[in-house]
Amino acid sequence: MKYPHPWGENATGEMAAADVLLMAVPFDGAVSNAKGAAEAPDRMRELSRILPPVTEEGDCFGELKVCDVGDVAVMLDWQRYYKAVEKKAGELIATGKPCVFLGGDHSVTIPLITAFASAYPDEKIGIIHFDSHPDIISEYDGHGWSHACTQRRAVELNNVDPEGLSFVGLRSFMEEELDFFDEHPEITLYKARDVYLQGTASVVEQLVERYQGYRRIYLTLDIDVLDPAYAPGTGTPEAGGLSSRELMEMVRALMTRLPIQVVDLVEVSPPLDHSNITSWAALKVIYEVFGVLFRRQLNSLKEG
Repeated sequence: MKYPHPWGENATGEMAAADVLLMAVPFDGAVSNAKGAAEAPDRMRELSRILPPVTEEGDCFGELKVCDVGDVAVMLDWQRYYKAVEKKAGELIATGKPCVFLGGDHSVTIPLITAFASAYPDEKIGIIHFDSHPDIISEYDGHGWSHACTQRRAVELNNVDPEGLSFVGLRSFMEEELDFFDEHPEITLYKARDVYLQGTASVVEQLVERYQGYRRIYLTLDIDVLDPAYAPGTGTPEAGGLSSRELMEMVRALMTRLPIQVVDLVEVSPPLDHSNITSWAALKVIYEVFGVLFRRQLNSLKEG
């Protein structure tokens, strides 16, 4: 079966009727290697016409309503564009509904996290960052908005402290990033090898404990956290990454047990992909997110 429109049974054109808001940021002007991530949102939308609204465990979430508000159209003026992304994302976050954002390269997370932090200026913000790279260098290629600078810009925000930042899946570093981590031991790091040796359940338990007391958490997913065997279609692949199984287990558990309100998924590059392997992996993760959000909704109705 192929649905006539993206997101199939879940799609709604009315924001007021939506349970989840989705927006795309098709920008890949900040990559340090190969481009193509700007094409990811439309590729995932197209594939979503085929994927039924059912989790891998057989839980149907067809009644979950997803409003795809479209793309933030790319502008030549980078600063103006980021401001436009921040403004539009802020409008969606202000509704209080869960939000899913599709990139784009990882630089798009800069205005998205800024919008999230700005929506809750008096609360501490937690960030969980799945990636093979820390993206915490001050400048790269002479620019502070490179996709290698995402979390350095985040910890400069008033209500984002280094202690609220966690990384999962790391296995590639620049010397400046290692120095930054030495200066900030309060940042939580789980390298890909840590996940392999400790197991996903242990890492999840530690993260859940780490974020006790947090009410606002942002989850950012760089698809290159996966080993290239599972996600070849990305601009900066790194051997030795997580498996699709490990990523799905961890995302589902963290979404279930922590107050994650915003999720972004970035760095999928369809032109570099093979048989849509990477896009399918990304979409499968998004559908598991949808499944958790639907269970949250059901639990809320029962409690109400």
